Amino acid sequence: MNKVVNRFFAACLVVTSTVSIQTSANAALPFFSDDKTEVPSLAPMIEKATPAIVTISVEGTQVSRQRVPEVFKHFFGAPDEQVQERPFKGLGSGVIIDADKGYIVTNNHVVDNASEITVTLTDGREFKAKKMGADAQSDIALLKIEPEKLVALPLADSDKVRVGDFVVAIGNPFGLSQTVTSGIVSALGRSGLNIGGLENFIQTDAAINRGNSGGALVSLRGELVGINTAIFGPNGGNVGIGFAIPSNMMKSLVDQIIEFGEVRRGLLGILGQDVDSGLAEAMNLNVSKGAFVSEVSPDSPAEKGGIQAGDIITDLNGIAVTSFQELRAKVGSKGAGSKIRLGLLRKGKKVNVDVVLGDATQTVVAAKEIHPALEGATLTNGKTKQGDEGVIISEVVARSPAAMIGLQDDDVIIGVNRQKIDNVVALRGALDSAKGVIALSVIRGNSSLYLVIR
Repeated sequence: MNKVVNRFFAACLVVTSTVSIQTSANAALPFFSDDKTEVPSLAPMIEKATPAIVTISVEGTQVSRQRVPEVFKHFFGAPDEQVQERPFKGLGSGVIIDADKGYIVTNNHVVDNASEITVTLTDGREFKAKKMGADAQSDIALLKIEPEKLVALPLADSDKVRVGDFVVAIGNPFGLSQTVTSGIVSALGRSGLNIGGLENFIQTDAAINRGNSGGALVSLRGELVGINTAIFGPNGGNVGIGFAIPSNMMKSLVDQIIEFGEVRRGLLGILGQDVDSGLAEAMNLNVSKGAFVSEVSPDSPAEKGGIQAGDIITDLNGIAVTSFQELRAKVGSKGAGSKIRLGLLRKGKKVNVDVVLGDATQTVVAAKEIHPALEGATLTNGKTKQGDEGVIISEVVARSPAAMIGLQDDDVIIGVNRQKIDNVVALRGALDSAKGVIALSVIRGNSSLYLVIR
């Protein structure tokens, strides 16, 4: 049977809650006393967590668009596309993170396209919820309800989580509410799963199934370690491999939503790849993990901070970085204007640099203004591996128009309809003058291809 990565869609899912405090994710196994003996039990921790777990019911209309074949338009005068609207209902869950303000965190796909959101507490009270904001790339959404006698759960420091830590997954698999499963953290910094734009997952073998989406991954202290987001297994069933969004990443995104009403993603301005054995041997490196910087964009925050091509980024704010994708996710979840300290290995010597992140959101807006089909792409001037100048696609938002036409991270656009372009300004001019079908000449790695905009 084929193995697939699955999100848990809101059609039959329930998010859960979480618990957390700013301490180590490790803890001794909790005990329960019946006045005669003490026996290990998770019950005391679970009982404290459940008042902050809420059920989310959603209603809305899903709109689908399909292009009409040219033959039908010619003979029957059909429109360019067919639009279908289909009402839907769904269930999910969330966790109260601020009792005084009524803030609840859940997955974006639980409430995406919902026109009505109802939150039900464990004591039976119901509230109409307002969506404060969401981030599709990380699958995080923030809701708000009236703060009437709520119980909130503090957040854990997910940077202190270690492989081997015991964790508990709380959720509503298959509609079975308040289901608790246990396991360990089996890996950290998982990426490359093609689930979303920003991937820096905690992997666990705690049983996660459909319905656990948006649920809590909790330490033995009752701390929220992560938000359960996806599973890896045949036909969507549990095989002991699940993925959760780290709580620190979630908190950074939520803080931006609270302050700005949206996520203003940080921008570093580099291209690179993972450090592996082949690269380490070729570059004579004495490290086996990290993010190799192959190119620094001109006038970018990275250049202003002193990062150079050939540097190996080994840590961010003192926390080890094991891959380029992990670095990208951590930078992307931090807000524009954030100050970060990067630890570099440069010609065998350790170097620390301070960088103020730029605003990736502004670049995405500029891409939309250049052409609607490029919405969701981050554009920067740069060069291909062969040395040709062009427009680098440093980031593509999942399921955006740019992703739909086939653009991918690290693509380089070098031409429009056989007209060579070498920067963003030239790209804008070429697209403005182009009529009808547009063919983008793209370099992807060592290959060249054409992507068509209709």
